[in-house]
Amino acid sequence: MTASYQVRGPVAVITLNNPPVNGLGLATRQAVAAAIEQAEADAAVQALVITGAGAAFSGGADIKEFGSPKALAEPNLLSLVLLVEACAKPVVAAIHTVCMGGGLELALACHYRIAAAGTKVALPEVKLGLLPGAGGTQRLPRALGVEPALNMIVSGEPVLSELLAQVPGQQLFHRMAKGDLLEEALAFAAEVAQQRPLPRVRDLKAQLTDPQVDPQAYFQFARNMVGAQSRNFPAPLRCLEAVAASVTMKFDDGIRAEREGFAALMMTPESKALRHAFFAERAASKIADVPSDTPLRKIERVAVIGAGTMGGGISMNFLNAGIPVIILETQQDALDRGLATIRKNYEAQVKKGKLKEDKFQQRMGLLSSTLNYADIAQADLVIEAVFEEMGVKEAVFKQLDAVMKPGAILASNTSTLDINTIAQFTQRPQDVLGLHFFSPANVMKLLEVVRGAATAKDVLATVMALAKKIRKTAVVSGVCDGFIGNRMIEQYFRQAGFLLDEGCSPSQVDRALEKFGFAMGPFRMSDLAGNDISWAIRKRRYQEQPGLRYSASADRLCELGRFGQKTQAGWYDYIEGKREALPSAVVADMLAQHRSALGISARSISDDEIVQRLVFALVNEGARLLEEGIAQRASDVDMVYLTGYGFPLWRGGPMCYADTVGLFNVLQAMKRFAKNPLDDAKFWEPAPLLARLVAEGGSFTG
Repeated sequence: MTASYQVRGPVAVITLNNPPVNGLGLATRQAVAAAIEQAEADAAVQALVITGAGAAFSGGADIKEFGSPKALAEPNLLSLVLLVEACAKPVVAAIHTVCMGGGLELALACHYRIAAAGTKVALPEVKLGLLPGAGGTQRLPRALGVEPALNMIVSGEPVLSELLAQVPGQQLFHRMAKGDLLEEALAFAAEVAQQRPLPRVRDLKAQLTDPQVDPQAYFQFARNMVGAQSRNFPAPLRCLEAVAASVTMKFDDGIRAEREGFAALMMTPESKALRHAFFAERAASKIADVPSDTPLRKIERVAVIGAGTMGGGISMNFLNAGIPVIILETQQDALDRGLATIRKNYEAQVKKGKLKEDKFQQRMGLLSSTLNYADIAQADLVIEAVFEEMGVKEAVFKQLDAVMKPGAILASNTSTLDINTIAQFTQRPQDVLGLHFFSPANVMKLLEVVRGAATAKDVLATVMALAKKIRKTAVVSGVCDGFIGNRMIEQYFRQAGFLLDEGCSPSQVDRALEKFGFAMGPFRMSDLAGNDISWAIRKRRYQEQPGLRYSASADRLCELGRFGQKTQAGWYDYIEGKREALPSAVVADMLAQHRSALGISARSISDDEIVQRLVFALVNEGARLLEEGIAQRASDVDMVYLTGYGFPLWRGGPMCYADTVGLFNVLQAMKRFAKNPLDDAKFWEPAPLLARLVAEGGSFTG
């Protein structure tokens, strides 16, 4: 049973029991409804307590039922909420640990609420592009006050119960538990068993903290603020209007307005994209042939080879999670610079109030360093973060193979190189894999986990669990040049280069992609990362593929020594100490000369063509990765781009976006691009998977 029923003296206790967060799926809703009817029919029962087993009161809707008929089957969540509210006997919600979404809406329907300190309370539906659909926008403003309720609903962020209990005039929590929550809830229920009429949140008035403030003026101000902060997301403003209805409408009319808003948002592409991303993140942690109960290796000490930008950032992830790190460098001055940078990064966080002094000292206390490989021998995991050249990697991994203890996991932070080749530098290829962190490594969420041909299943399971501990979104990739993210981005940058050849300026391309929603256009991104890095990769890659067409404009740029922000000159000009990208006359002249040498007359190119060529290049290469088994699922490709490359969240990632546009339409655009003599017709041949899905009327993410 997903909910149990027990009578304790005069009180019936209904306990939600649907791990891990007591999701309110159909079976749970049915069990709770049946328990309420049983309690009402039992003359010996004078009051009810609803609580949750394990580590939650309730996290809300059961995510396994999202989008399925079960989510709407009766009793649906709204019906259950109304049933609880209409109960003729007092119902007390005993809230602890997690009370979110539908769980909070269920609690608000109860007549009384007692909460344990430390409970995370939230209505997070806005993060899925939705609004609360079972009365949350109408009851929370009445119980808590309009301003704090609006903040919670529009942000979706959790707030601790003890903070909410301090809100002046709040009627969200009638009591805060001082000891055993259930025992105190039972006593409370017995105490109020005979009180009538039963208090209902719906009967309260939703009002502003200051009665002198005009609600119309307040909500107009709030609209301006919320609208400016949520330009591409319709849900926050819809949430605001639903909360406004709690002030301006009768309760039942407000509920109808809430339901209309919920239904409208459910159909928006933005909500579909956010829900896709929500499930994609959870799916990414699952590996088809690695059972969830695979035994894990202990990771109690980590070694990092290289104290440069990547090595330092990687180290901070583990220090932040309380895992000791030892950094190895070959030169003392390089080691000193790396340690100083880590310290400086933490000191900046302390100065901004983002990190407490004791935490800073604790993290630095977990950090040690060495110039000697023998000193890292007992680490459970070692991550190499040295120069991206196979000869350098070979020297490092042969050393690691010689000194590391049996069972240690040996990882490379390579962004493009062959993990299988790297594994063969050791006598333990089963312990080798890629852990590709993204720069800045202590900030970016994405971690590409590159599975070699010999990588053991317990190694994979261990690093996937470790990724959660260091708060990374881990996506598994097979072995190929560039893995998922960088293999796809190569085609993205190739198209950007062709566009320069045909007449675009770097700023026009960047503006079009940023208007589409990318955090940064391709040329600003390249300047930030360092144009010399992609130049080195290009030299290797195009030597291996001599027939591959690409624009040589990026090579010409690097030959001028314009490596990006670090040289204050790249595709743009930069002023020292500032990141503002300024159009460059030098680059404009270089591009004009380059076109002239190729015999190309510049043409006018629309923003739509720019976006389609770059984004559909990602889509076609993503389809090839899926066909080859490099990526497990289309949603994994999307997670790589949402968390590592600044793809707009409200579009759901390149594969989700292609489904939104329609794969038939994507294919037609690709056929047009293939006819362009200055483009690469061979690349625009559709990946077999894409062609097959179009023929079958299928989709990547459906």
